[in-house]
Amino acid sequence: MSDSRQPLLELQDITKSFGGVTALRGVDFTLRPGEIHGLVGENGAGKSTLMKIIAGVHTGFSGRYLLDGREVHFRSTRDARAAGIAMVHQELSVAPDLTVAENVFLGTQPTNALGIVQWRRMAREAAEQLKKLGIDADPMSRLGDLPIGLQQLIEIARVLFSGARIIILDEPTSALSPPEVERLFATLRMLREQGTGIIFISHFIEDILLVSDEVTVFRNGRKVMETRAAETSKAALIEAMIGKGRDALEDSYTHDITLPSSPAGKPVVVEADGLSLARNLKRVSFAVHAGEVLGIYGFMGCGQLELARILFGKLAPDAGELRVSGQRHRFKSTADARRVGIAFVPESRRDMLFLQEPVYKNVSISILDRINAVLLKPARERALAKRQVEQLQIRPADVEIDLGLLSGGNQQKVALAKWLSHPPRLLVLCEPTRGMDVGAKSDVIHIIRQLRDQGIAVIVLSTEPETVLSLADRVIVLKRGEVVREFAGETISKDRLLEAA
Repeated sequence: MSDSRQPLLELQDITKSFGGVTALRGVDFTLRPGEIHGLVGENGAGKSTLMKIIAGVHTGFSGRYLLDGREVHFRSTRDARAAGIAMVHQELSVAPDLTVAENVFLGTQPTNALGIVQWRRMAREAAEQLKKLGIDADPMSRLGDLPIGLQQLIEIARVLFSGARIIILDEPTSALSPPEVERLFATLRMLREQGTGIIFISHFIEDILLVSDEVTVFRNGRKVMETRAAETSKAALIEAMIGKGRDALEDSYTHDITLPSSPAGKPVVVEADGLSLARNLKRVSFAVHAGEVLGIYGFMGCGQLELARILFGKLAPDAGELRVSGQRHRFKSTADARRVGIAFVPESRRDMLFLQEPVYKNVSISILDRINAVLLKPARERALAKRQVEQLQIRPADVEIDLGLLSGGNQQKVALAKWLSHPPRLLVLCEPTRGMDVGAKSDVIHIIRQLRDQGIAVIVLSTEPETVLSLADRVIVLKRGEVVREFAGETISKDRLLEAA
């Protein structure tokens, strides 16, 4: 494919290894001014590693890195930022204890001639920038008090309006509602018209095809395909990504899905009655049975995350009650919830995993009191972890490797592995497949179904209709903190879910 524009960025024959694991093998990549370049590939395919090389996060690699035709050697992310390169990482890198405005201008706060921060100006300009993305948030509010999806939008805003000439977005739409995605894409197109080069990584292939000019596919650390977005299709990209089994792994659920009949005869494990929390939840009631997956669907900010935290004792409701096997409980802590058999996997893996510790410690941490009555017994921890790594096909299959070196999908498998040896009565999962490729999603969905078939009650809370449709036996829809619809024993579709929300 010929293009007369001088590339902003060229990577030639890039190879990068972590210990004995080769993440990239001889990769070439080009980005031109005024281009949105989409990147797709399974978890662990090498996409994020390549982007971290561009952004100066990873510095030890072989190959050539050229900007405007001149070879560069960044020593840090600061060098990359100074060259006009900015990145939004898949995992949030915000400062939750600072205000919204301080996060928008993180490291670039406006100051006067004396070097004093101009707080009013910063708040005003932050509000103006957020408005362009349709974000209505008090610029002086604490960022950590906002929902994860809104925090992600604010991090995106910081990068989009930073003045960078190369912008890297790693899974930017994973926590956004459809209207927010549309506003983001409008902003990306505006920046493209201004000559900005944008790299867009996403597992939502429809998003890639909708907004990208060029698409590159990675598989097993190699670039296997590059094409114009207008000249390819979702099916072709998935086939290039996985190389085989496309039909088995691609479940877009654009067609109707028939939910099973109500779980007659199965005992109720947890029942919520009239749960309310400030402006987040309003008289929410539901029940979940043993051996059932209850899907809770809604757009970002609908109250899902607050509900999950109430179920696990992280938040106390203002009104309403929870009953576990018919017994009323008011949890004062997460320890109370765990004692009655409730487990929780949050939407952000960083909240429950230790990325700089080996895999086996992450698997065993939640049940150390059962493995080791008095003294630590690492051999038993390793043996348990090896069984789970084999059962869940976690890759690399090495319990000694630091968890942070695994792909996002494999980290999520480790998060689930914590509960397989001593399963809970109720497992609460927030966004269990967020940011995953089709192969990793298929694996995680299979694991959750196995847990259900063992008689565990599962609640899946997600803003992704495909995730809910692929897992749920019954679905309730939350909208602005209220249950507005329940689907059970009937035929539903993605369109019906979206319409209800």
